[in-house]
Amino acid sequence: MSEIYGLSAKSIVGEDVSLEDYRGKVLLIVNTASKCGFTPQYKGLEALYEQYKEQGLEILGFPCNQFGNQEPGDSGEISGFCERNFGVTFPLFEKIDVNGDDAHPLFVHLKQEAPGLLGSKSVKWNFTKFLVGRDGEVVKRFAPKDKPQALASAVEALL
Repeated sequence: MSEIYGLSAKSIVGEDVSLEDYRGKVLLIVNTASKCGFTPQYKGLEALYEQYKEQGLEILGFPCNQFGNQEPGDSGEISGFCERNFGVTFPLFEKIDVNGDDAHPLFVHLKQEAPGLLGSKSVKWNFTKFLVGRDGEVVKRFAPKDKPQALASAVEALL
């Protein structure tokens, strides 16, 4: 059994969500921010979600304020911003840390399983993306500059 299914996170509305709920799905897990140069990627993520959700893709967005204080809002402000500006319907979670002593266990696991450039374990910036197979195994890390539409073939290969 993959470690990922033993983890949980709080949804953007404060409900506990077990990642077990996503067993058998392809996951794209992204640390997000509302005031970042990459914020327009929300639109591409939503398009990817709409295109593949019926085939088993789930995109999980985790707001993070660790990079340039680019996610200063609370959960209500974040979800409202995402819905209003980008029509986001994929699941969003409460703001978390992705690096440091308070890093969420999900991101500790993702970074361990899919290190970055030159084996780096830290997340370098907002909109770092982790692709997870239906078996819960982390397949690949994508850089913030990698646009969601560029991930379509990697997603399709897992669906």
